[in-house]
Amino acid sequence: MSVSNIKAVLPGNICRVWEAVTDVQNYTWRSDLSKTEILNEKQFIEYTKDGYATTFTVTVSKPYQRWEFDMENGNMKGHWIGLFTQKGEETEIDFTEEVTAKKILMKPFVKLYLRKQQTQFIADLRKALLH
Repeated sequence: MSVSNIKAVLPGNICRVWEAVTDVQNYTWRSDLSKTEILNEKQFIEYTKDGYATTFTVTVSKPYQRWEFDMENGNMKGHWIGLFTQKGEETEIDFTEEVTAKKILMKPFVKLYLRKQQTQFIADLRKALLH
């Protein structure tokens, strides 16, 4: 299993940051996605620009505090934890992903891939919050 954590302080109050992250229907600010599909109140699918699907199952939702989900696709399965803390006029986020590669050849690359994905997510989120 590979674990990757990223923390950032973002512009805007916690309500705005929470809504941006958890509103899976409004994905257009994400540079890595082509579409999302909501299956029910706990499950959704994200599709990359290449059409690769990952299924997410929300396991914890404490508004403006904590959002967690399990995730799985053909290459990996794992768990994501997002913590949100108001810091004055800004919001601190603390995101941790724990992922297990399903294919042995992918194991050496999982941590690098997670880091790249997390960094891009934060950059996209920061850009969205500034508009």
